[in-house]
Parts: sequence; C-alpha cells; structure tokens
Amino acid sequence: MTSKIVSFDQLMQPLLRALQELGGSGSIEEIYDKVVELEKFPDEMIAQLHDAEKSNQTEIAYRLAWARTYLKKYGVLENSSRGIWSLNQKAKELKNLDPQKVVHFVRALDKKEKASAIEKQGSNAEADISHSAEASEEQAWQQQLHVILTQKLTPAAFERLVQRVLRESGFTQVEVTGRSGDGGIDGRGIARINGLMSFHVLFQCKRYKGSVGAGEMRDFRGAMMGRADKGLFITTGTFSPAAVKEATRDGAPPIDLLDGTEFADKLKELGIGVQTKTVQVFTVDEAWFLNI
Repeated sequence: MTSKIVSFDQLMQPLLRALQELGGSGSIEEIYDKVVELEKFPDEMIAQLHDAEKSNQTEIAYRLAWARTYLKKYGVLENSSRGIWSLNQKAKELKNLDPQKVVHFVRALDKKEKASAIEKQGSNAEADISHSAEASEEQAWQQQLHVILTQKLTPAAFERLVQRVLRESGFTQVEVTGRSGDGGIDGRGIARINGLMSFHVLFQCKRYKGSVGAGEMRDFRGAMMGRADKGLFITTGTFSPAAVKEATRDGAPPIDLLDGTEFADKLKELGIGVQTKTVQVFTVDEAWFLNI
C-alpha cells in the first residue's frame, strides 16, 4: 500500500529543523536528505514521483519546494543565486512556528498582490500571475530539460551527451560502448584527480522516468567486477533508497550515482545546452553580517 505523504505545511517545521541541523544553511539536496533522515520517511514514500512525465522530482521534494516558498514569503528563509537556502534573523528568533498561520499569511499576501497587479495591468494580468509559479520557479528549466532528455533524445544521443559531460568534467579517453552490448556497460573513461591520480571508471547511463532499483545496481556491479576502479551510474530519473544502499555497500566495488536533478545541475554548471542569463547588482548588507 502506498504511504500517504505529509502535506507541504506539515513539512515546514521539519524543514526549519533540518536547516538548524545543517548549521543554518544548506543546498536543496542537503535539506531534502536531512528532512528525510530526521522524519524517517519509509522507502515507498521517498520513491513516489510528483509527475514522472515532466521531471524526476519526488513528491516529497515537490512539497518541500512549496514549504520553502511559503517560509520565504513569510520572511524566515532566504535563498541565494547559487541555490543555497538559509535561516535569517527572524527565523533564529522564532520560538514556535504555526504552519497554518504561515499559510493564511502567504495566501492573503498573494491575493493582495494579484489584486494590485490586475488593477494596474488589467484583467489579463491574472493569467500571467500563477501562484504555482513561485514554487516551480527553480524547477521550470529542469522540467523542460527532463522532457527533452527522456522523450526527444535518442538513446545514442543521450550517451553522446553523457560522454561530453564527462569530458568537460575532466575525464579522458571517454568511450561509449553501449551499442556493442558490453555486459550492460555503456562506456568507460579515466577520471583524473588534480593531474596526480587517475581512476578507471565504467559508466551506465539510463533515460529513466522512474526510479532505478537495487537489482539494476547489482547487475551493473556484476558487469564491472574486475574491470575498473569505480563505477558511475547516471540516470534522468531517481535512485531508490535500496539502490543507494547497494551502491555504497561495504566490501563491494564503489558506484557513484548521478540522478536527473544532479545531471541537470551539471549541464547548467558546464553550460552544455543550458545557459544562465542574469543581470547582477551587488550591495552589501551590513545588518546581515552583524546578525550571523
């Protein structure tokens, strides 16, 4: 039976506790992992996807995005251009948070902002002001990219894309072997560390809309046994908790994992098919430094 996932407002307190545990700030991934750890969510809940056709985002991650948005509008969270979320001074002074109070405050604020925009721009403005856009602001480009990677690229094109990413990340002698039926291995390369050390890596890249399981991880490890120092499994989907445990099992050849969200971030970081267009104005917030 599928576990019922907690609502986004029920995730507000765990989100704040997670940030406190992380020292007051953290990336989206760090926050997600810490919330899952603190709340001890069951594996079947963690594995549920919000919309497999649009992205690899889990339902918990989707609701945490809403929780972050509401807490930011409520004035207790801040986020940087690098995607790091942090507690501000108001959050540090807050003794008790009432999630329902946050919800009522933000919805009233949105209603007021929408009415003001419609008054200024006319009735057509309402169509341009999507409440859900707040929570999906950080996800819109990832959803577009997910559709391209999973529905429009051929398997061979996706393998070439992975090859390009690995080369841009410092790998050498990157070879795609997937089409040769090489025991489930899609390619190989050499990872060089600071020009001093190198590791022979076998990789597998799968255009999944769902979750990679432990069985697929065991099959990959079986195919790479005795042939490489490390394995790298890249997917456009997610990895089940059992797959993550299998990848890091003691005594077995290590397998590094790169899920769809991390792969999208890597494409953005390397500027491969994803461009960042911003106009930056820098100001120094003295009060922020004094309150840290």
